[in-house]
Parts: sequence; structure tokens; C-alpha cells
Amino acid sequence: MMLLESLGGFSTFALVVLVFAFFLIMKVVKSVPQGEEWTIERFGRYIATLRPGLNLIIPFVDRVGSKISMRENVLNVPSQDVITRDNAMVRVDGVIFFQVLDAAKAAYEVTNLELAVTNLTVTNIRTVMGAMDLDELLSNREKINASLLHVVDDATTPWGLKVTRVEIKDITPPKDLVDAMARQMKAEREKRAAILEAEGHRQAEILRAEGEKRALVLKAEGEKEAAFRHAEARERLADAEGIATERVSKAIAHGNVQAINYFVAQKYVEALKDIATSNNQKTVFLPLEATSLIGAIGGIAEIARESFKTPAQEKPTKKTNV
Repeated sequence: MMLLESLGGFSTFALVVLVFAFFLIMKVVKSVPQGEEWTIERFGRYIATLRPGLNLIIPFVDRVGSKISMRENVLNVPSQDVITRDNAMVRVDGVIFFQVLDAAKAAYEVTNLELAVTNLTVTNIRTVMGAMDLDELLSNREKINASLLHVVDDATTPWGLKVTRVEIKDITPPKDLVDAMARQMKAEREKRAAILEAEGHRQAEILRAEGEKRALVLKAEGEKEAAFRHAEARERLADAEGIATERVSKAIAHGNVQAINYFVAQKYVEALKDIATSNNQKTVFLPLEATSLIGAIGGIAEIARESFKTPAQEKPTKKTNV
């Protein structure tokens, strides 16, 4: 009976020792997850920073002060009203990305790190955007983001932070200002359209004038070439007629009367053709029968023969004085 009581007491003691040992191990061994760092305080004073993995501390003397996330954090910047340099009020919101580089500074240099970063960003948004005109504000977001990043990053460096990006999400002007901007944009687009249309008409007129000028030049060149060709043709025709006349004259001079018959008959037929095709209404009496035509040609040939007789062929008449 006493043995059982002693065994029961030993079991209870062992159980207590086991529980105490487990509790002691939990106090001594700290497992830090990846992406976090823990600060260790001894009697309320910071002494070290635990890295990810298993770490040992002195139980009942050391304790975990703060658990700091070393991953990149995102904070939404609440909407706020900003008055620009030209007294236009706009509503602005944004987002900020930052990462803790020094866990001890982030834990002990500032109280409520996220609230401090948010308020610092809001203040600098008003400062940076308030120094710009509305048009510059709406068209230079990259410049605004770069200015905010530079200012906020410098201000948070003592807190062990690295601000990676500051982005302005929305810039909302008042409704009346939006309507005025829409009317201005519409007027500007109509102005550009009118300018482009006028420029198109101008180019069309220039091209049309150049085309007409080119057509006139080509027409003048064509007329010049035609006149040159016509003059050349007339010159060659005159040369041909001169040669023909010369040859007929030589034939007649050598006593060949048939040559002049051919020449006169050709001109006679051409004259009849011109009279027949004339638009004037005339009545002409001509020997149109073949025999009459041949007779007329023969008569002309006889006249020509008489005209071309040499003085040697004529019988001289002597006048005798009594």
C-alpha cells in the first residue's frame, strides 16, 4: 500500500517536472518564421534581434519585445482634399510600398509604424501637390510620384525603413471643373479638326493648281511640237512641189509636152475637188464630160507649146523699104 502511494507521488512529481521542462524549453527555444525578425529585451532593454530559424534565449530574463515583418508592406493612403497653386481643389488618394530593413529601429524609433508612415505620406502629398498648378498636377504623375518617394524615403530612413514606391491612384477634380475641362477639350479638338480641314483644302488647291499648270505646260509643248511638225511638213511639201515643178519645167524645155499636160491636169482635178467639197452654195459651169476635160487639157497644152517656142523657131519677117 505504501509502495503504491510512493509510486503515485513519484508519478505526480515526474509529471510536474515534465511540464516544467516543457515550459522551460518553450521559454528558451524560439522559432522565428521566415520573413520576420524578433527583438529581444532583457529587463526591458533591447539586447538583440532574432533571425529566422531556431534561437535560444535566457528564460525568465529575456523576452520577445516586437515581432517585425521584413517583407514588403503596402499601405493605402486615405483620400484627402488638396488645394493646388492656382486654387483648384482636388481629391487625391494613393498607395505606398515600404520594407523594414532594421527591425530594432522600426520597433523602438517610432510608435505605431504604419500610422506614422501613413500620416507622413499624407502630409507630403499636400506639400508636393499644393506647389503645382492643376494642369501640371494632372499631366505629371510620374514627377509627383518621384518627388513623394524622395521626400518620404528620406524622412523614414531613421525608422529603419526603405520606401520603394509611392503611387497616386486617383486625382478627382470637382464636377464643375471637370465639365469646364471637357468643354475646353472639345473646343481644342474642334479647332484642330478645322485646322486639319483647312490644311487639306489648301493642299488640294495647291495640287489642283500644280496639275493645271502641268497640263498647260504639256499642252503648250504639244502645240509647239505640232506647229513644228506642221511647218516641217509644209516645208517638205513645198520642196516636193518645187522639185516637181523644176522637173516639169526641164521636161517642157526639152520639148516633152506630156509633162505639162500631167501637171495641169493634176491641178485642174484638185481644183474641181475643192469646189465640190466647199460648204458655199454655188452654181459652177464646168466641162465635166471626159472629152471636154481632155479637150480643155489639150487646149492648155497647146497654149503652153506656143508660149515656150524659141525665137529661133519663128520665121523672121523682113521689111523691105522701097
